[in-house]
Amino acid sequence: MKLAVFEVEEWEKGAFERLDSGHDMRFLHDPLTSGNAGPYADVDVISTFIYSELDSITLSHFRDLKLIATRSTGYDHIDMAYCRGRGISVANVPTYGDNTVAEHVFGLLLAISHNLVDAVDRTRRGDFSLLGLRGFDLKGKTIGVLGTGSIGRCVIDIAKGFHMDVLAYDLYPKEELASRVGFRYVSLEEVLRKADFITLHVPATPETDNFLSEREFSMMKTGVVIINTARGSLIDIQALLRAITTGKVAAVGLDVLPEEPAIREEAELLRFIAQKKPLDVLLADHILLRLRNVLITPHSAFNTREAVQRILDTTIDNIAAFAAGVIKNRVI
Repeated sequence: MKLAVFEVEEWEKGAFERLDSGHDMRFLHDPLTSGNAGPYADVDVISTFIYSELDSITLSHFRDLKLIATRSTGYDHIDMAYCRGRGISVANVPTYGDNTVAEHVFGLLLAISHNLVDAVDRTRRGDFSLLGLRGFDLKGKTIGVLGTGSIGRCVIDIAKGFHMDVLAYDLYPKEELASRVGFRYVSLEEVLRKADFITLHVPATPETDNFLSEREFSMMKTGVVIINTARGSLIDIQALLRAITTGKVAAVGLDVLPEEPAIREEAELLRFIAQKKPLDVLLADHILLRLRNVLITPHSAFNTREAVQRILDTTIDNIAAFAAGVIKNRVI
């Protein structure tokens, strides 16, 4: 079997040695793009993280491709229609960072509620004044959890530890869970109207594109705090900017942005421009990066030693199973 692993760090290569030594394994630190796919065109399996371009143009380079083993839970970065049409299987990592991402949610929320970034920056400059640093408690506040999959459930568990009231929205409510843990499922509209904090944990699909937009922001409490560690496409970024400007949204914690790759890499920015995509979303991303009441982390919510090891372990198991004639964690 011929395997190409992209977006791989040096230390991660050793983990793949658990695979049969008879396999032809190739590694590249960079994300997979249409520009660098050529030398790997004969592989049977590719494994990537989320910054690779797995569109039809890139995938068309691989004449023998049979499996994409994505090192992520989400697979919205993969052209699934192309894969179905070519008989290419896709396997993911269904769970690896449920508690990890949930902890990051509260890292952002606590940084906002206690003005931690400003406080640390100020004291590093030798300024120990408290002016402008007064925050707010989490205890007794209402958190709205949009999506109660594995990460959303961990968020709820942590919120209960902070003695918060929890309202949840999900297309498929789990009433037994709600009764056991002590939260309520309500309509999306009720969550938006009543929550002091709103955190998103729904997948990126055509149906959830701009899940929070002008209409949704208009329903929210004035002074609401928004947390998004899921996907950038879930929030209409220009509507968010307007909501921040008017004071409807008091603060935001983001681990994801709509046009994140174009911000991260110069090559991606050039490609973004070459494709003649609208620049307004990219401009909005840059404005958000500079607002003091917006905290943005670099898509790092997943990034703990334990979670990354779980990603590797599951991915390697997926590839080993494929080599043995079985497809584990199949998405398609």
